[in-house]
Amino acid sequence: MLEIGTKAPEFTLPDQNGEMHSLSDYRGKKVILYFYPKDNTAGCTKQACNFAELMPQFREKGAVILGVSKDSVASHKKFEENYGLPFTLLSDTERKVIEAYGVWQEKKNYGKVTMGVVRTTYLIDENGIITKAFGNVKAADNPAQMLGEI
Repeated sequence: MLEIGTKAPEFTLPDQNGEMHSLSDYRGKKVILYFYPKDNTAGCTKQACNFAELMPQFREKGAVILGVSKDSVASHKKFEENYGLPFTLLSDTERKVIEAYGVWQEKKNYGKVTMGVVRTTYLIDENGIITKAFGNVKAADNPAQMLGEI
């Protein structure tokens, strides 16, 4: 996980519509950058739907939400359509951004050790500096937690 107070690594990734987004596109806004393991799974769906539900409050506070996983653009599009998600989902199939942000880690699941995305959320300020970093977040609680942090 990256240190609070450091410059957030720049990136350019495609969204669920295949349009490219760079972190620098969001200068002047607060960015909630959340990394999640997989589209259309129970925890990831709960987290995304809770972010969607709180979207008006995030907008009021001048924040944008960017979700990142290693799923494909097509998978993100289905996820967006299935749940009416009103924010950007970024596809990092090569894991470059996932690794740059330190969220590709060993995970234990039912005693088996595998590598995967550890659910992590960063708050990045208007100047591209990481002001908050939360690792191993609880999917259902994270959106309300982040709203309180802005």
